[in-house]
Amino acid sequence: MGGNITLLRGILYWIAQCLGSVVACFLLKYATGMETGAFALSSGVSPMNALVFEIVMTFGLVYTVYATAVDPRKGNIGIIAPLAIGLIVGANILVGGAFDGASMNPAVSFGPAVVSWAWAHHWVYWIGPLIGAAAAALIYDHIFISDGAHEPLASNDF
Repeated sequence: MGGNITLLRGILYWIAQCLGSVVACFLLKYATGMETGAFALSSGVSPMNALVFEIVMTFGLVYTVYATAVDPRKGNIGIIAPLAIGLIVGANILVGGAFDGASMNPAVSFGPAVVSWAWAHHWVYWIGPLIGAAAAALIYDHIFISDGAHEPLASNDF
């Protein structure tokens, strides 16, 4: 959505992430004998509530990535990108994890769903992150990164 990679490369990333998730879950299952539980909604959480959680959590994550790692005018703030991204992921897991598992990435929930063959409300873990990520990318790209978004300061303002 932000135009940082080609559509073909984006599709290849999606395929690689989903295959990596499936392989990792199969390896975990066969190496430890433990079952890999699929993401599921907590009792009392409707699919629409979970969808909103996923949209908001993924929006926050992608917006943070754009603000700290992607923005070409980020300046020195780029050095805190790993910390900021890790903190937003941790916060999302602490808050959203209790409601729907806090996937934030379809590949994260795809591998466990394939291995355990549990697909109840799995669409939430695809639609929510795709909407949240697209919204964050479009908003950040068009408001903050766009060439015409800000007028440069006059040289005497420095």
